[in-house]
This record gives sequence, C-alpha cells and structure tokens, in this order.
Amino acid sequence: MLHPPLKSPGKQLRDLWQNQIVVMPGAFSALTALAAHKQGAQAIYLSGGAITNNLTGLPDIAVITPEEMASTAARACQVAPVPIICDADTGFGDVWNVARTVIEMERAGLAGIHLEDQVSPKRCGHLDGKEVIETTQMEAKIRAATDHKSDPSFLIIARTDARSTHGIEEAINRAKAYVQAGADAVFPEGLQSEAEFEQFRAALPGIPLLANMTEFGKTPLITADQFNNLGYQMVIFPVTALRVMLKAVEEFYADLLSTGTQADWIDKMRTRQELYDTIDYPEFTAKDIAYSKQ
Repeated sequence: MLHPPLKSPGKQLRDLWQNQIVVMPGAFSALTALAAHKQGAQAIYLSGGAITNNLTGLPDIAVITPEEMASTAARACQVAPVPIICDADTGFGDVWNVARTVIEMERAGLAGIHLEDQVSPKRCGHLDGKEVIETTQMEAKIRAATDHKSDPSFLIIARTDARSTHGIEEAINRAKAYVQAGADAVFPEGLQSEAEFEQFRAALPGIPLLANMTEFGKTPLITADQFNNLGYQMVIFPVTALRVMLKAVEEFYADLLSTGTQADWIDKMRTRQELYDTIDYPEFTAKDIAYSKQ
C-alpha cells in the first residue's frame, strides 16, 4: 500500500542497530524495495550502481542525476515503510550540490544517505583506477550536508575509497577526519579482508560503521553474523538482487526466443495472484469500495 513518510526514519534505523547489526538488502526500484520489505527486511539500501544500471542501462559512472535518484527513493519510501538508506555518490557536485542533494533525499523520506570521497566521475568502489579528492574537500562536503538536514537523526554516512588508492591507514585517517567534520557514520569501501574490517573497527571506537558485502569485488564473502561480531552496525548487499534478476531474465529471454513459448518457465515465475499479493492489489480494491461509501 501507499504509506506517508516515516517519522524520523533515521532514528528508527539508529534504534534498530542498538540490538544487532541491520542487514540491508539492496533494492533498485519501488517494486524491489517492496519485495524486500514483504520478505521481512527491517531496513533497505538503494544502490546507486543498481539504480543506474536499471534506469539507464549504463555503467555506474556518474551519469545518473540527483532527481532520478531522489525520485526512485521517494517511490521506494512510499511503498516500503522501513528505514531506507540511499547512495548519493559524490553528492553530484561540490558543496552546494551536496546541500541540495541532502534536502531532496530527506524530502524523499529516507533515513539517510552516504557520500563518497571519490573524484567525479566516480567509479565502482571495487574497480581499479579510482581517484579520491583531498580530505579537506570531503570535510567541506560533510559540513554542507550536515548543515542542510532538517531532522537531526537523518544519517550522513561518509564513505571513503582511500583503501584502494592510499592504503588502510589513510582510509582510517580520513574516516576520523570525516567524523570530526560531522559525519554520523562511516562506510569504509573496498576493504580486502576480515582483518581490515577489524582494524577499522578498532580505530574508530563508538562510531557507527557500515560494511559493503558486495560479490565479485575486493572484499571476500563475510556473513552478517561475522560483521555483527566485528562490531559493525549495518551491512548492505547492494547489487546482489539486480544480478540475480538479470541472470534469470536473460536466461528466460534466450529460452523464449529459442522455443517461442514460456511454458517451461511457468513454475519459475510469480503467478498473477502472487504478484497482486506483493503489490497489495486486493487492499487497493477494498479501499476503493470503502472510500466510495457515503
């Protein structure tokens, strides 16, 4: 169903991680956010890479606009009444672009965003060839971001990609500087072992940390329970659902074009009724009847 914006979703997310790590499936549309919610997700992550791939069919190379990201986030927040974090890339520009991004993303109903310290146009955090801006530039962006949020609980998460460009110590030093500038949490991208996640945790005691558990990247597969034991508050699975979906869709298209029928796929798809149940079609019908009564 349609839902009004959550009240202080950032606080709701902060409350969740007081008990245990918050597992955040990656979504890339309103429908996938709704599906994650229906399967029991207590919080959701909107991936910039997955949204870019889904909306434009292009790589995650800063081609998406803040309006496209914010509108996707707003639609997701309308149907999935749980705290949602969204990727805000580099803030789509300098400090005033960051300020506008925060205003629009908070207006969309999000619990928070993360901003990264890459040079624009950015690259996927697990690819080589990245560059990072000066620490002072990122600090300025964080100050602009925190200055323009209306709800104090709205999360400004500082992502640093410096591990791949300058090493783990530089990434830790940057993270400390970003916290001093006002970041509410830190997202260390591209760490390469469980030991590095442990090292990062030890260097920032008391600071909420977000772990990225993407596949096929520089980070080995680590479970949510392991991250919880390491002291992390959030773990995201940004592009996993998109990869699963695309593999299934491509296999179906190939088979359909080869055989001319979908017959062999009937038991692999959601039925009409199952789709309607996911999108709450019966409830909309019931509401139509109720609203029509005098």
